[in-house]
Amino acid sequence: MNYRVPVPVPQVILDDVRGAQKMLSGVSRVTPMEGSRHLSALTGSPVHFKCENLQRTGSFKLRGAYVRIAGLRPEQRAAGVVAASAGNHAQGVALASALLGVRSTVFMPVGAPLPKVAATQEYGAEVRLHGQVVDETLAAAQEYADRTGAVFIHPFDHRDIIAGQGTVGLEVLEQCPEVRTILVGIGGGGLAAGVAVAVKAVRPDVKVIGVQAAGAAAYPPSLRVGHPVSIENPNTMADGIKVGRPGDVPFAIIGELLDDVRTVSEDALSSALLLCLERAKLVVEPAGCSTVAALLSEPELYGNGPVVAVLSGGNVDPLLLQRILRHGMAAAGRYLSLRLRVADRPGALAGLLAVLSTVDANVLDVSHVRTDPRLGLTEVEVELQLETKGPEHCAEVARSLHAAGYRVMD
Repeated sequence: MNYRVPVPVPQVILDDVRGAQKMLSGVSRVTPMEGSRHLSALTGSPVHFKCENLQRTGSFKLRGAYVRIAGLRPEQRAAGVVAASAGNHAQGVALASALLGVRSTVFMPVGAPLPKVAATQEYGAEVRLHGQVVDETLAAAQEYADRTGAVFIHPFDHRDIIAGQGTVGLEVLEQCPEVRTILVGIGGGGLAAGVAVAVKAVRPDVKVIGVQAAGAAAYPPSLRVGHPVSIENPNTMADGIKVGRPGDVPFAIIGELLDDVRTVSEDALSSALLLCLERAKLVVEPAGCSTVAALLSEPELYGNGPVVAVLSGGNVDPLLLQRILRHGMAAAGRYLSLRLRVADRPGALAGLLAVLSTVDANVLDVSHVRTDPRLGLTEVEVELQLETKGPEHCAEVARSLHAAGYRVMD
């Protein structure tokens, strides 16, 4: 990275991460590493997934939450803990608190996915819905902590949280010692900072690259000016990294240790989710597959050796998953929408569908318009939603319709 922040030595060191690893033994899982043949061919380097979507609670967040709560003094534990999260940190805090016998209250945004809310409650936390984005929810949780004496467990801006998340980096080095590049999603920065601390201390030659959703990318402008800045109205389907301001502690570490921060589009996120589901048979939430989106968007950047993409979470609302899959299929050229005019007579639609059947295009939906003043007296407009096999198949469909005398409308 070209930006360097003039800060002292990072506040988290390798010994902190190793201590966290010992503390988490028997609590968090050593998640598997899976290869991706498709992405390996695309980049020209072996690509592996670090599957934190298969971690307990469905994300890496349990690691940092447990380390933070386990380090509290007895009187602090007695006061209980409070957290704020869109879902993954909420579940991590709830389970960690239950394992340690600590009372927990969790604030979540009003629009938090229902499965994440339900899971947090099932782990034993009291859930309170407040705010539209994580930053508003954080403020409410902090006010609750000030008022009640409960210990605020920040999702990313604390050295114990970062140390716990850094254990992901140690596992990557153990499971893939030949790794040359590690991709990590960034919201507030706790995971990326922890991985960077662990990896750079042991293997400074390994590149650690952060990935943000373009609509919620607070790190690039913050790194340019040398301090955390807020962005207004962060907007992305990746709710797990929808954070408007970097954390102070992870920002100092990331500015010092990370090699680069890349951004990815919403189309790339949905395509990455679809790839994980179809090719790797892994359910990954949009934030969790931001690293895969980076590989899909710029594969030429990762051809210098084995790459590990951290899949940070797999907690996704089924309704959101359905919408994202449709979006991903459209972005991949797997859906095709057409409008054309045919004669308003019996058999005209059947003739059109017969042409489509010859090129193996699957019709998902058909609608007719007969009352538009732009139509001729004997015309009807037909709108078709087709499922195709990709961009080349879309072009074949268009050529077949043109050859049969149909004119596709703009």
